[in-house]
Order: sequence, then structure tokens, then C-alpha cells
Amino acid sequence: MKKLAAFAAVLFSVFSTFALPDGFSKIHLGMSLDELKSELKKDLQFCYRGDRDVSLSPSDGQILIETDASGADYSFLDRCYFQFADEKLYIITINMKNSKIDHYSIFSKLCEKYGQPKELNPNKSLWQDSSVIMTLERPLTLKYVDAKSFKDKKDKSNIEKTTGEKARDAFLDSL
Repeated sequence: MKKLAAFAAVLFSVFSTFALPDGFSKIHLGMSLDELKSELKKDLQFCYRGDRDVSLSPSDGQILIETDASGADYSFLDRCYFQFADEKLYIITINMKNSKIDHYSIFSKLCEKYGQPKELNPNKSLWQDSSVIMTLERPLTLKYVDAKSFKDKKDKSNIEKTTGEKARDAFLDSL
């Protein structure tokens, strides 16, 4: 009987961790620009003001939407950013007001819901599954990244490391 109870406890702990969310509120990775704009208009906590919050990078055609809820007393959010690649939302950055909520409360809730982070350091906690990378960064930023799009962009990047980055890597390798 004790073995069965122990097995059940292990099984519960394994299956009590849910898949990572693919976004915040009704905003989800993979949305089109029009879908995102529609959802932002409906969700007052973002304080979306319409097309004046949208910018386009002429060099690579990437679209970025920035919202500013810093002046809205009812919102836990501050500035938020929504970045597109290949016409799909692939990074959601949610900055929160540290006057209304604290890092530890969010970290604790994320651990309760999704288990311990895959990576943890003083600046960032990272959870990852096959489709989403979710990070909680200091001081109080929650990011959702489409893992496949991020990997594709990283693989396509031909940017060589700076001398400083190479020196840092060499130093770390020497440890």
C-alpha cells in the first residue's frame, strides 16, 4: 500500500506540471497583426491606442507594437511589446508595475503552475518546452517566445561575435 501511495505521489507531481502557456491573457504566439490588434482593443489592461502604437522596421520588415499602461492605475501592466516575424506574433514582452506586484509572487506562481525553471540565475528564470520559451526577468518582465521562430532566426543570423564576446567565451572555457 505504501508503494502504491508513493507511486501515486510521484505520478501526481509529474503530471501536475502543465504545458507552458503560449501567451498572456487572450494574446497568443502565432497571431496575425489584425488578430492581435483586435484582442488588444478588447483588453483594457494594455491601454492600446490603435495604429499609433505600431511601428515597422524598414530594414527587415518586422513589426513591433508597443503599449503603455503605465498611467493606468487599474492595470498591473506597464509597457508591453509584441514583435512579429514572418507576419506572425513571435515574441510577447510584458513589463509589470513593481508598485503593484512583486517578482517573488510571480516566480512562485509560475513554479507552482509549471514546475521549476529549466534555467535560473539572478537575472532570469527560464521555462521551456518544444514550442514556447517563457522567461521571468528582473526587475519584472515576463516574456513568451515562439521557440521554433526564435531558433530559425538565430540559425539564419550571420552575425559574428564581437571581440568582447569571444574573449568572454574564451575566459569561461578556461574555467
